[in-house]
Amino acid sequence: MSGLERLFRARSVALVGATERSIWSTAAFANFARLGFPGRVFPVSRKGGMVHGLPAAASCAAIGEPVDAALLMVPEGAIAEAFADLNAAGIRNAVVLTSGFAEIGVEGAAKQEALLAAARAEGVTLLGPNCLGFINYADRVPIWTTQPPLPVLRGGRIAVVSQSGATAGFLAGFAHRQGIGLSYQVSTGNEADVNVARVVDFLVEDEATRVIGLFLETVHDAPLLAEAARRALAAGKPIVAIKIGASETAARAAEAHTGSLVGNDRVFDAVCRQVGILRVQGIEELVFTAALLARLGPVRDRRLGLVSISGGVCEMAADQAEANGVAVPRLAEPTRDALRAVLPAFGTPNNPLDVTGGAMLDPALFARSLPAFAADPAIGMVACFMDVPDTPEEIAGYRGELVRQIAAGFRATGKPCVMLSVMSRPVTEAGRALIEETGIAYLGSGIPWGLAAIGRACAWSAWRERGLPPRVAPPAPAAARPGSEHAALAYLASRGVPVVPVTLAQSAEAAVAAAAALGGPAVLKIASPDIAHKSDVGGVLLNLAGEAAVAAGFDRIIGATQAVKPQARIDGVLVAPMRSEPGVELFVGVLRDPLWGPAIAVGLGGIWVEALRDTAIRLLPVTQAQVLEMFAELRGATLLDGYRGMPGIDRDAAAAAVACIGDAALALGPTLASLEVNPLRATATGAEALDALAIFAEEEA
Repeated sequence: MSGLERLFRARSVALVGATERSIWSTAAFANFARLGFPGRVFPVSRKGGMVHGLPAAASCAAIGEPVDAALLMVPEGAIAEAFADLNAAGIRNAVVLTSGFAEIGVEGAAKQEALLAAARAEGVTLLGPNCLGFINYADRVPIWTTQPPLPVLRGGRIAVVSQSGATAGFLAGFAHRQGIGLSYQVSTGNEADVNVARVVDFLVEDEATRVIGLFLETVHDAPLLAEAARRALAAGKPIVAIKIGASETAARAAEAHTGSLVGNDRVFDAVCRQVGILRVQGIEELVFTAALLARLGPVRDRRLGLVSISGGVCEMAADQAEANGVAVPRLAEPTRDALRAVLPAFGTPNNPLDVTGGAMLDPALFARSLPAFAADPAIGMVACFMDVPDTPEEIAGYRGELVRQIAAGFRATGKPCVMLSVMSRPVTEAGRALIEETGIAYLGSGIPWGLAAIGRACAWSAWRERGLPPRVAPPAPAAARPGSEHAALAYLASRGVPVVPVTLAQSAEAAVAAAAALGGPAVLKIASPDIAHKSDVGGVLLNLAGEAAVAAGFDRIIGATQAVKPQARIDGVLVAPMRSEPGVELFVGVLRDPLWGPAIAVGLGGIWVEALRDTAIRLLPVTQAQVLEMFAELRGATLLDGYRGMPGIDRDAAAAAVACIGDAALALGPTLASLEVNPLRATATGAEALDALAIFAEEEA
């Protein structure tokens, strides 16, 4: 074994700083017995003696035999000495509970760097600092410093990885109350060495784990996380993630908690779409979505049949299914006939299917109606709404029999089936026993969370079927950097982007000559490297026809600019043709995210991009097909297909132009801070960049 495998599957553990006066030490030691740890535990205390009922070594080196991993519970000031002792003992894996590092600011960050340097110098794999540790439930290895939920549920297939130790505990506790077991529970803390990305990369290959749940405050190795997510999708292993940082308040809280940069939240959304991560907002959503996927796996036919004993529940479920993008098809007439043969006379064969209160007297009504219902060729999976009873007495009565008959009906369908509670509720120990007895896939989620989980399972399954887009080779680097709008448009044209023809005129006479060559009305724009928004200074004039109008326009633009921005450098005036064909103005912008690198945004152009904030984002590079997906995500997407007499645009041509703009931005290299094309004018016959601006990092500084 090596790396994380030796840490997570340790068979001998040293508890450094062990003392019965510490709640951390007491809980950590007790966990080995709670989980049935099959290896050996060595308390280490300077004073020696007996600790937790075992003889304590005065140092790790004094243990006198090889040890796989150590849990460091000493004060921050004693960490350096403890690490030197680890090295002397040859221990190459460490979990550091101790806080007082990067989360407290600059001084703490320096101490954390020194800790990492010491670990790397000796080849030590370091989890933490400022973390609660981990539990490997599958192999019964608990290097964890609080009490986990008890009794321990065996056979869990969901791994939870969290930068916040307390949140990892909340996730585990909620899952336990729902009767959902885990395979791993990992707290990464400050991530000096081992980060979430490395743990995910390890779990993709872990046989005990079917679904990976994440709580993220930031991402310390974005390329590795993206690559691990791609491998997870290919392996059929879903990743469900909570990522904080959408609000300014959350971003500040994360910085105070981990000393880390949160990054652009909308870019993370784009990453999730590109690599197949399901993003959720809360603990309940994560646990229920992960549990559903762990039990059902990929859903091939995502058309949903809904069944309940209540017509009202059927109606609520249908509304929630539609809200979560899940199709609820109509039943074929042969299916309706088959259901009429088994339902009470007052029952109506529909989807959703109300089996009626007749099932209270005859629970086998579920076992008879479910196979007939699911046999409909339009139904790919079934969700039935019924609460698992809580007590042995209820399970022995008709409520338990209802669940058994639903389970029998599920088995006879041959299709993916899940039973959902009507309202969110915990699963008792007796309820868990009934679930295990019947083999039923059950979520105590209630209707909204349950249907949302089904919607996400369907979305993930569609991603997996479609597969990830092929990797695109990076474009050849650009030889020069465009420093003005004129240069930016010329650069884009050289990279295959369709660009409006533009002439730089440095006199009124030159402007008149350039306009005359166009054979129609002209647009004049100020050319200045110091002015990004030309209309704000009166630097744009439209639809100028004739020599007099163009000459006067030239003088007017120069005068207006000098009046508003007297210090601005002026290269002249750009002369371009006035386009009259109906079209839609698009905004295309490339930014460099500090965590994920260059990303491209597309939205409605002109003033609308700021007014509506309606954009779709992807990491670069993008293909034409990916840009078409981005168009479909826009709230204003209907405008692209024509609206109230306006013609639609050629989406393929516009998407090809956007992909070329993305490649052109990549070719400008890592010093490019942003590249904007606003607008990219799209029409029924093509697309054309009318304005462009490139800003480089040193220019921002």
